[in-house]
Parts: sequence; structure tokens; C-alpha cells
Amino acid sequence: MTHILKNKNLEIHIDTPYENYNFSRFDWTGKIVEVKFRNIILSGVENTECQNENYFGKGFYNEFGIDTALGFDEADIGGWFHKIGVGLLKKDDNKYLFDKNYEIEPAEFKIISKPNSLTISCKSKIINGYSYLLRKEIDLHNSSFTIKYFLQNTGEKDIITNEYVHNFTAINNDLIGPNYVLKFPFQIKPYLFDETVNPELKVDIGLNKIKFNSSPKEQFFFSNLSGNKKVNAKWELENVASNIGISESCSFQTKKVNLWGWRHVISPELFFNIFIKPGKSAEWSRNYKVYKLN
Repeated sequence: MTHILKNKNLEIHIDTPYENYNFSRFDWTGKIVEVKFRNIILSGVENTECQNENYFGKGFYNEFGIDTALGFDEADIGGWFHKIGVGLLKKDDNKYLFDKNYEIEPAEFKIISKPNSLTISCKSKIINGYSYLLRKEIDLHNSSFTIKYFLQNTGEKDIITNEYVHNFTAINNDLIGPNYVLKFPFQIKPYLFDETVNPELKVDIGLNKIKFNSSPKEQFFFSNLSGNKKVNAKWELENVASNIGISESCSFQTKKVNLWGWRHVISPELFFNIFIKPGKSAEWSRNYKVYKLN
């Protein structure tokens, strides 16, 4: 059953691990499917052109290891490897693809529910020397919410991967266009981008702001927005039509900031690099704040 955290300002809908989305890309622990601020929706979906939206991302879904899942290289064809927060995936060829639907053996999940928080833990099996314990806590505050992560290496090999939240964001269902401005606390360097996909030239990149001259009908994507420079992990998205802004600020600095979007949604992505020795753990957090514009 969908768990709802709610106060006078915010309403957060969280799907439990086996509910709705149950594919092999996004983390199953604490799937934030919808966020509302004073009954105004702030979240969108990845794809509006599909018959079943549960096949794709939505809200504030996160993912571990978008480029290479944990233990994929060591696994034999027909063997199993880890997707953190999901379970074991079955390897069927020698190239890992994040958007491919792999056969899944789910991990072990436990849920602790409190009035203003939800904690979901994920315990893995030991495969090829890798195993872990993931715990994610979602806390509701007055006009913000925090996602806290705890990842423990319970295996024999180093855990080297990354994590990000896709942030499928849209304010009051307003299409992406001139009403929006996306701000970053660093200088954006287009000449250092790893990849630029802006086919209609509707995305305008400024010194530290991104605007839109009209609504893009095709997908856009930019990678490495900070030019591989370590920066504060933060963004702010404002919508002048609704007079509302939402920001994400993290407990870490990052060298990887990506941006994906479409006509109906915009997704800034702040990556956290993970390196954990056996027997050790890592903790990090993401805070989302919603505010009225002056």
C-alpha cells in the first residue's frame, strides 16, 4: 500500500518495494512517486506516451550504478549480479544496459513506518564476494523532506559505484518552457560537456542558469555540467506561473551533474560517488525544500 507522509504544506506518496514499479533499473527502497505542495503537484513521470507508466520512472526515483551494476563484470553469462536497492539481476550478455529489463531475484526488504518518516532497508545475498545492507530514511519537515542513505559493505570486495536521484520534476503540471528557470551554484561550462542533446535549440544555457525559449517536443540531455570540477551538489527550479520553487541540496560535493528532460518534465541529476571497503559503510543525504517566490 502506498505510504503517505503529510502535513499542512507537503504531501509525499511513497510506494513500498513490491508495489507498482518493480523493474531492474530504479531503487525499490522508498519510491517517491508524487510530491505535492499545498495541493500543487511538483512531480512528473518519465514517459507520458506509454500505456503503463509503472514501466518507467516517476517522482523522485533514484538509481545505483547507472553505468555498471555491482559485480556485473565478474558474473558469468547466466549468472547473477547486484543492482543495489533491487536485488540480483541475471546476466544475459557482456554489456550492461541500465534501461534493459533483466530477470530479477528481489532482495530482502523491511519497512519501519512512523508518523513523519518511513525507513526501508534492503539486505542482499552474497554473490561473487559482494553483499551489502542499504537503509533509506525519508523524513518529512515543515516545507521540506530529507532522504538519508546508509550503505554498509557486508561482502569481501570493495563497493565502487554511484547513486543519483532522477528528479522527474514538473510544477503544477506546467509544460517545460519560458515559465521555468533552473539554477546551479556553479558556472556552467558547455564547452566541457561530455554530451549535448538539444535538437530544437529550445534550451538556453546561461552562466549558472538554464532557461527555455519555448516548450521542447523532443528530449534534451546535457552531461558533465560542471566540467568535471567538484562543486556543491545543489539545484533550484522555479516556476513563475505558479510562484513556486523547489531545490535539492546534498551533504556532499559532486563532479558529475547531468540534466535530462522532455516537454513535460525536467530532471537535474546530482551524482554521489561511492567507495566502501569491506566492513565499512557510507552515509549521505539529500534535502528537498519547497518555497514561494518573492
